[in-house]
Amino acid sequence: MQQGFYFDELAVGQSAEATHVVGEHDLEAFAAVSGDTNPVHLDEAYAKGTTFGGRIAHGMLSAAYISAVLGTRLPGPGAIYLSQSLRFRRPVRIGDEVTARVTVKALDEKRGHVTLETVCLVAGKTVMDGEAVVMTPKRNRPA
Repeated sequence: MQQGFYFDELAVGQSAEATHVVGEHDLEAFAAVSGDTNPVHLDEAYAKGTTFGGRIAHGMLSAAYISAVLGTRLPGPGAIYLSQSLRFRRPVRIGDEVTARVTVKALDEKRGHVTLETVCLVAGKTVMDGEAVVMTPKRNRPA
């Protein structure tokens, strides 16, 4: 079994990221799993008539990229999401390369909680940002 970082292995400023190119299939799969079939995500003819002028990805798809970094890289396997704030700054479109980055902002040793700055970028511009709090495993210490 793979284990992510233990609480005592984390430091303020530590970061990790992952990049994903958004494909049409991603929007279709996310709509199928989430039930969010808003035509701005799925119907190009409809989306052309919106302020965006074309299809855009679900905002929560970018949030899922953050979740993937938290669950697989930093803190990694064993981390449990407690909360996440999100601000959507710009639309994400099919073909965009989204970089999801998390950075340790604060450590609460007593509770074993880690606060992380979260951001998704496309071409260096913030498309979504926020803050996550996760619970991270502590090492079992002899009594």
